[in-house]
Amino acid sequence: MSAEFEKKAKALREHHEQLLTRTNIKKEWGNGIYDRYEYPVVTAEHTPLEWRYDFCEESNPYLMQRIMMNAAFNSGAIKWQGKYLLVVRTEGADRKSFFAVAESPNGIDNFRFWDEPITMPEDVIPATNVYDMRITAHEDGWIYGVFCAERHDDSMPGDLSAATATAGIARTKDFKTWYRLPDLKSKSQQRNVVLHPEFVDGKYAFYTRPQDGFIDAGSGGGIGWALVDDIEHAEIKEEKIISARHYHTIMEVKNGEGPHPIKTPKGWLHLAHGVRGCASGLRYVLYMYMTSLEDPTKVIAQPGGYFLVPEGGEYVGDVMNVTFANGWIADGCDDAANGGAMHSMDDKVYIYYASSDTRMHVATSTVARLVDYCFNTPEDGFTTAASVEAIKKLVAKNKGR
Repeated sequence: MSAEFEKKAKALREHHEQLLTRTNIKKEWGNGIYDRYEYPVVTAEHTPLEWRYDFCEESNPYLMQRIMMNAAFNSGAIKWQGKYLLVVRTEGADRKSFFAVAESPNGIDNFRFWDEPITMPEDVIPATNVYDMRITAHEDGWIYGVFCAERHDDSMPGDLSAATATAGIARTKDFKTWYRLPDLKSKSQQRNVVLHPEFVDGKYAFYTRPQDGFIDAGSGGGIGWALVDDIEHAEIKEEKIISARHYHTIMEVKNGEGPHPIKTPKGWLHLAHGVRGCASGLRYVLYMYMTSLEDPTKVIAQPGGYFLVPEGGEYVGDVMNVTFANGWIADGCDDAANGGAMHSMDDKVYIYYASSDTRMHVATSTVARLVDYCFNTPEDGFTTAASVEAIKKLVAKNKGR
């Protein structure tokens, strides 16, 4: 290796190390519900240099990137063996997404990718693209990854943008070796499916999002709930809508469950996304709701409006005006050992969200703050008059009337 090549490689590695070890800074002002941070926690630039560069001078004399990375976003999350893991949707310049594990000692910064991406076994019908994995440590002892498996819709051979979506299912014990199960069977396309961490009535429970097409929900009513007898041959036969879409709301076009819910003394705490149309396209925001511990299909709190939206530079990216979350971690126990464990109200919550299909961020809160937000934020009254009355009621309270 020539001295000049070695110098360039050394400078490249030092620059990369500065990014990986950068301290994240909590923003000074917020809304009291959660705290946001200055820097993304994972970006395409966080990916290992060995994935992108050939460090052999003979075959790469100009030290060019041989495989470029485009984005790192929509990450599943779990606390595992004392570390904070993100299973990142990593996208190359070729538009293909794959899964890769990034690990942090504190959940806020210093995320480093493991040496190699995940090798995901193929289904009987191989997928063209896979993405948006939700991680669930189930009480059956396995850690499951449920993700979207996308394929071309061969019923429309002349339309190269026509696609179908199914929920892929895989499980692991160490995040390195994955065992693929058959895709979830459903009467409709399923692009947004999450596994509940506990058995319900002795069955596996899924949060679903029935939709007529690959993009459009169509007649799909919102976030569904379905019980499945056998995870190794999972099939949805009946679905119940538990978080419905509504006209002129943040979830007018569609909505979907984010990560699996957090079990608290007050109920199951849910994070979801809602989509509405606007002049610039589709706007993705995050919202919250809670369901009963005794009946996870019964909504007991549903604050109106959005919970988290893009701020500043988060608006800009491959798909503008998007926040999306499919991973969060409630501290206090190792999720891999206690996926459905009861969390203390004092437990810290790390909310991992992607901005504009480009990068990953973190916001932090506590179980107590999030439960308080859910129970004490007014519900959506679905009209202007109802919104004005809610504001007037708060004004009157603050005036002591």
